[in-house]
Amino acid sequence: MTEPFSVPVTVRGYETDVLGHLNQSVYLNYAEHARWSLLQAAGIGQNELIGKGVGPVALETTIRYLRELRAGDETVVTCVFSWGEGKTFRIEQQIRKPDGTVAAEITAVSGLMDLKERRLVRDPREYFRALAADARLFGL
Repeated sequence: MTEPFSVPVTVRGYETDVLGHLNQSVYLNYAEHARWSLLQAAGIGQNELIGKGVGPVALETTIRYLRELRAGDETVVTCVFSWGEGKTFRIEQQIRKPDGTVAAEITAVSGLMDLKERRLVRDPREYFRALAADARLFGL
């Protein structure tokens, strides 16, 4: 995959704070929206995850706010999965303005939890490969 997966999001007025900026917590919502959109594009819905007995979990999230976003701004939220050898994986995301300016960078450390054992699965890649109609969206 050459380009990162991305989804468009328009900043809505009710998402802004008293300064007129996108509220800090909404950046997480945009990132989460892009992640679930990637899963759906790959053919994985919540029912498929539950059917396999797993669910995604966020273990750590870091946001770098670089440029302000205001009501009506059009953005693109990118999403790239990065794999290591262990139980966790990273998700690198950017929220960009139409001119390419990066408004925020979001980095998350995540895993897949076995819903019965309540522990991270040993190799989340095998689950994504097995569930996905297009595992290339995950960089697999």
